[in-house]
Amino acid sequence: MQIDVKIGRIGSEADTSVIIGLFKEEQLGESDGASMEPALHRYLRDVLALGDFKGEDQEVAVLYPLGQAPPERVVLVGLGSSGEFTLETARRASGVAVKRALKLGVSKLSIAVHGPGARDGQDGPDKPGVPGGPDNSEVSDVSGAPDDPGAPGSAFRDCAQATVEGLLLGAYRYDDFKTGGDTDRSGIESVAVVTPQRAQAYEIRDGVEAGRISAESTDLARDLSNAPGNAMTPRKLAAAARKMAGETGLKCRVLTRKDIEKERMGALLAVNAGSEEPPRFIVLEHGEASDGTDTLVFIGKGITFDSGGISIKSSGGMEEMKHDMSGAAAVIGAMRSIALSKPSLHVVGLVPATENLPDGRALKPGDIISTRSGKTIEVINTDAEGRLVLADALEYAERYNPAAVIDLATLTGACVVALGHAATGMMGNDGGLQDRVRTAGETAGERVWPLPLWQDYHDQIKSHIADVKNTGGRWAGALTAGAFLAKFVERPWVHLDIAGTAYTDSSKPYCPKGATGVGVRLLLQLVKEWKS
Repeated sequence: MQIDVKIGRIGSEADTSVIIGLFKEEQLGESDGASMEPALHRYLRDVLALGDFKGEDQEVAVLYPLGQAPPERVVLVGLGSSGEFTLETARRASGVAVKRALKLGVSKLSIAVHGPGARDGQDGPDKPGVPGGPDNSEVSDVSGAPDDPGAPGSAFRDCAQATVEGLLLGAYRYDDFKTGGDTDRSGIESVAVVTPQRAQAYEIRDGVEAGRISAESTDLARDLSNAPGNAMTPRKLAAAARKMAGETGLKCRVLTRKDIEKERMGALLAVNAGSEEPPRFIVLEHGEASDGTDTLVFIGKGITFDSGGISIKSSGGMEEMKHDMSGAAAVIGAMRSIALSKPSLHVVGLVPATENLPDGRALKPGDIISTRSGKTIEVINTDAEGRLVLADALEYAERYNPAAVIDLATLTGACVVALGHAATGMMGNDGGLQDRVRTAGETAGERVWPLPLWQDYHDQIKSHIADVKNTGGRWAGALTAGAFLAKFVERPWVHLDIAGTAYTDSSKPYCPKGATGVGVRLLLQLVKEWKS
């Protein structure tokens, strides 16, 4: 999908469809005439005067000017109350609007940035107005550098990023295995993001590019997670990571079984023992370690299919266990977005990848295994395998002397019971790092919620014959899993349990049924905001 930023009035081009976000009870005043094609402005004022469209959050109406204004159709989307506007409002509005456009078979779109004042360029949310009056010329492309690069604030950029994220994420489809139909991901060939202000246009251009990078990287994570287990084995996941690294300039190293054995990753090898598919350990790296640069390490659980092993799961819903590598998908997607955004940080992505299947050689309840750290684990339940492979990865991360370590994993059903599908569970050993992660999640639209790691939960996983056991029983399952991981960490660390947010059973405003790609935008936002 081609996305361009253009200066001019929204709705000036014929043979296109227009998406316009309106706040609750907004009637389009005189100031909107500067940002909108005059005939379209008059047409919409007459329509809104009827009172049928209220501007409620995510309300959608499709209008057909039929010669009264240039566009073929107008998709109005409600933004709710302007006082309650957030960047998530913009994402959701774009998502529901583009879904309606897709159903109509639209191929060419124009859109105005969602946000208070963003359409007319006068005032962004909590930001001063942008100098320079509206450009009354025909719509034209944005090129070159701004005449006054220091003038605009960041609000227009952020709103533009959220608007484009919602647009691209809402247009996502996973149809790789459908035959006989149109396999184009969106059906939309081009999008013009239109603004009347020349100075504002450069901020918007930056936001559009940031939104494109984050959304496309999230869609990569969705693709990896949505792929069935037979199409996304550990070797194929490693090949996908290597291909992405080659395209973006990341360094990539893939450890095979012999390498993993040399690294003494006994837990990863134990989980893999029941599978015919060999394990892989993927290392992606952006930047270089240096005295003046922090190193961040992101770790993603890469169980490409999880049957539960000998402690086998029930058959109902087991097909969803192809998503048990959503943490790995998030790290690979995030590393792509980081490579393209080029932050001045050293960032490493680690993915321990294997299947978890029952076999005569498979790990058994009661077995004791040794990890890379030398600690021993009594295996109570082979379906608590994600924390085992993460234990080896967390120890491997130590070689980078990181300022922070963050792991993402579809780890426990208990976290879904606690938080449902509305937020990711967060545990860790550093309050400052947790605050950073929570703030980044709020900005990115990927909420996290802190959970405790009290001594009580550590006590539940004490073993009388090993250093630790891999489950603590029925109660507080998400928290005893976090306590288990904490035993393999020596750095500031956050654990994100994405079991409730990694995939959805129903369509959301900017996500269809299936993988959400959660974690990509949060990690990218964290990196952007990071200060040593």
